[in-house]
Amino acid sequence: MPLKELAERRNILHRKSDAQTVLRHVLSDVQIGKIALVSSFGAESVVLLHMVAEIDKNAPVIFLDTEMLFPETLTYQREVAASLGLTDLRVITPNRNDVLTEDVDGILHLADTDACCDLRKTRPLNAALQEFDGWITGRKQFQGGQRAQLPLFEKDERKIKINPLAKWTTDDLKSYMDAHDLPRHPLVSKGYPSVGCMPCTTRVGDHEDPRAGRWRNSEKTECGIHFTDGKATREGKAA
Repeated sequence: MPLKELAERRNILHRKSDAQTVLRHVLSDVQIGKIALVSSFGAESVVLLHMVAEIDKNAPVIFLDTEMLFPETLTYQREVAASLGLTDLRVITPNRNDVLTEDVDGILHLADTDACCDLRKTRPLNAALQEFDGWITGRKQFQGGQRAQLPLFEKDERKIKINPLAKWTTDDLKSYMDAHDLPRHPLVSKGYPSVGCMPCTTRVGDHEDPRAGRWRNSEKTECGIHFTDGKATREGKAA
């Protein structure tokens, strides 16, 4: 079955399903195939991680360590993975030869943020996803931009991308975290409602958009791991 048709059929099937039902299905859906959860272990990531762990602690979870992350994120990642009992956590890093060739001094982001994201995010993730037929993301419609009409299932190149929390709100996320007593990312309480790489993430003011601290004073809003018509997304909100 063509991937676009498969995504459309799953959207119809799960038009009234909750996130847990969607996850239970995709983690065992033979038509979609082998699935991984891609998680940044960021401000809201623990919700989806907890849901997946409740269904199958052996489900593959990919964490992309760009080698530019906040120390707090790395600590949080280890603590959350351990507390949830995730048994197939795959920590992915940029290709060492590529880094030595293209960003040996770690300052590529100062000259070209897109090139830095390609080196440290897009290429490593694409390599890690080669063995999978689809992947789960934490993207949501309320994040705006191109995500305002985000479906539960979508065709992404030669894979199926699943967005179980597409219709969730910030209140939904908070309620779930509270109900399950889930640990918050330590930087959230310090003014970072959205956490990315350290050089390209700043604190956000009380009346600013939660995403305002990502690539501040730049037109860039996407890291490049999500695609539209085969091209890295340049508008909307990053995951």
